[in-house]
Amino acid sequence: MPELFIGGQWTAALDGHTREIRCPADGSLVATVDEAGPKDVAAAVAAARDAFDRGPWPGTPAAERGRLLLRVADLLERDKADLARAESLDTGKRLVESEYDLDDIAGCFRYFGHLVATGGADRVLDTGSPEIDSRVVHEPVGVCALITPWNYPLLQTAWKVAPALAAGNTFVLKPSELTPHTAIGLLRLLTEAGVPPGAANLVLGAGSTTGAPLVTDERVDMVSFTGGVVTGRWIMAAAAPTVKKIALELGGKNPNIVFTDSDFDTAVDYALTAVFLHSGQVCSAGARLLVQEQVHDAFVDEVVARARAIRLGGPFDENARTGPLISAAHRDKVASYVAAGIDEGAVLRCGGAPPDEPSLAGGHYYLPTVLDDCTPDMTVVQEESFGPVLTVERFRDEEEAVALANDTVYGLAGAVWTQDAEKAHRVASRLRAGTVWINDFHPYVPQAEWGGMKQSGIGRELGPAGLHEYQEAKHIWRNTAPRPQRWFT
Repeated sequence: MPELFIGGQWTAALDGHTREIRCPADGSLVATVDEAGPKDVAAAVAAARDAFDRGPWPGTPAAERGRLLLRVADLLERDKADLARAESLDTGKRLVESEYDLDDIAGCFRYFGHLVATGGADRVLDTGSPEIDSRVVHEPVGVCALITPWNYPLLQTAWKVAPALAAGNTFVLKPSELTPHTAIGLLRLLTEAGVPPGAANLVLGAGSTTGAPLVTDERVDMVSFTGGVVTGRWIMAAAAPTVKKIALELGGKNPNIVFTDSDFDTAVDYALTAVFLHSGQVCSAGARLLVQEQVHDAFVDEVVARARAIRLGGPFDENARTGPLISAAHRDKVASYVAAGIDEGAVLRCGGAPPDEPSLAGGHYYLPTVLDDCTPDMTVVQEESFGPVLTVERFRDEEEAVALANDTVYGLAGAVWTQDAEKAHRVASRLRAGTVWINDFHPYVPQAEWGGMKQSGIGRELGPAGLHEYQEAKHIWRNTAPRPQRWFT
């Protein structure tokens, strides 16, 4: 069955190109899907443009748009098992993690469904004159290009699709070429829920053949991208000639700060989850562990002991606690960061290689790795490896902890562990990051904005600001009793 969705119709790629999708856990063939070329992208943009300019969706009342999103949430819950399985086959992540993600995805659609239905009133301005009706309204941006990554395919898609539709936009979605199946599933649910033809379009393929034409097309009004900083920089430059609105979430190198007075066992437990969840393929992973020197040795020894015990396995192995990396090429990239760290003076405490179990030989696995005695100038500390690699730095006091934590071009997330509430809030207020956890790591809610400072990106997803990213503010001024001014008479 064709997998591109353009103008309300499922269609095959015009040039006949296809791509094999293989499970990273064992290399098995998941499916062969159509791969779009520039002509397919152009057709999808044309459909989205026509649906925005002449279709019903932008003018659909906000309450009705909200109700449709709530229907989508219900359908996601109905099809949770199938979608979670598809996500795990594409990504290799544990099935239980994909099931957790589906709950969050349905919650995202519910949040924006309720938000747009209840929070879209005009802002009436007091101009000081009873004859003037002045108000600010929010309108959809237009045609949105939504480009999503492979690590959390459907979750990151929901973070874009839900607010884009809530605001009344039309869109062209391009998921990662490695993980297309839950995007395909979502488009089927959107159609079932009643999204009109042309409002939602899907193209599959690589960035060079599908993503790039979306970014440069003058008919596209906005690009929302989640992925690497190098691609994000290119998108900024490529979008400049047409002055598009852009929203970028570009990852992070996130510090996890542990003070001496932390709850030792709990902080160790969360340090492992912070970096080894989904084998470190998480933009907010706590890949930089900063430990106060008085507790450094005991803390790192315990982290290493527990990291060595982490069981690797495929998505349906109930005994596994983390899975493979997305591809052999990505595993090689992670290994190169570890090698560079060792060359620059880091001490390898555990991991640093693929596992040697024969049962894992067909997948792209890499052992949970801890590099101790790291310094801020190391490549593995500064650059995002996006794998199961924990670097450890030690600090003397609060001032040094903040300096080390902020010594990065990124600013997505971070955490502070201490039982001193005043110190926790002091440090949190000084961290240059879009999200800071205190005595926790990784949780988020759709009501709270998500995004980064510095080179972690531009704009916010989730929360009220996540809806506003897909809206334009317009000031409408009405003079109810116009009279000649006689300025030039």
